[in-house]
Formats: sequence, C-alpha cells, structure tokens
Amino acid sequence: MSTVTLKVNGHIHTVQVDPETPLLYVLGDELALRGPKFGCGLGQCGACTVLMNGDAVRSCITPVSAVNTAEIVTLEGIGTAAKPHAIQQAFIDEEAAQCGFCLSGVILSAKALLDRNPNATERDVRNALSGVLCRCFAHTRMFAAIRRYAKLRHA
Repeated sequence: MSTVTLKVNGHIHTVQVDPETPLLYVLGDELALRGPKFGCGLGQCGACTVLMNGDAVRSCITPVSAVNTAEIVTLEGIGTAAKPHAIQQAFIDEEAAQCGFCLSGVILSAKALLDRNPNATERDVRNALSGVLCRCFAHTRMFAAIRRYAKLRHA
C-alpha cells in the first residue's frame, strides 16, 4: 500500500491503496463517487470515463499511480442536481438519458471534445463517442443534447 494524493472534482484526497489499483476503484470504493461505472474492465465500453486534465480517459484501465498531479473530474464534478452543467442540462432538456449507465462516457467524451474543439462537426462528435456503448439506444436524443450544448457554447 502507498499513500496517494489525488485532486478529484476540485478537492484533494489522500488514500492508502496499491499504486496499480485502477482509478475507477479508488473513485468508487474510496471516494464514494458513482458517476463512473464498471462496465467491461477493459476500457472498451466507456462507462468508467472521467476527465483527466480535460481529456476523456477510461478509469478502469488507468492505474492510480498514472494520475500523478492530474486533475480528475467525474460526472458529479461538472455539475450538481441543483445546478447542472450546461451539457447535463441539455441532456435533461432533450430527455437523453434512460438507464444512465453510459452517461459518464457520453457526456464527458462530448465535453472533452467540445472544450478542445468548439467547432466540432457532427462527424467529430460521432468519432469521439464511437467507443462508448449504450444499451438503451438513446443515441438520437443524446446527439440532439450534444448539439444543443454546442449551440449554447456559441451563443
């Protein structure tokens, strides 16, 4: 076990864990965050997505030792139920969520893309989300929510 200090959602946390522990387990087990989910454990489904220094990464395959001084943001860290982030509000307005299992992957991947490239095309968005699996097939509404968010950014 090692002492690891993480900056997650704007707060500093110190935990005792094996440095090879996947970040997902530290976020869920040690910090009780429920945004990132365990899906496949192989980094292929996107349910575990978090932002690390603004980039969408799969926390199930990222050892906590790789985080170093990076800032981690989970779905809970971008907004709250009382004050959702604009992209979360767009998903609410478009009724773009069903089971919610893929939301970390969809929302955080889209946010990372649009933060880097505010003029991303529909194709760019589809490419960014191509590795996120959604079982309830709410894609049409999700893309509408992402378009809504992108337009708000330009307003």
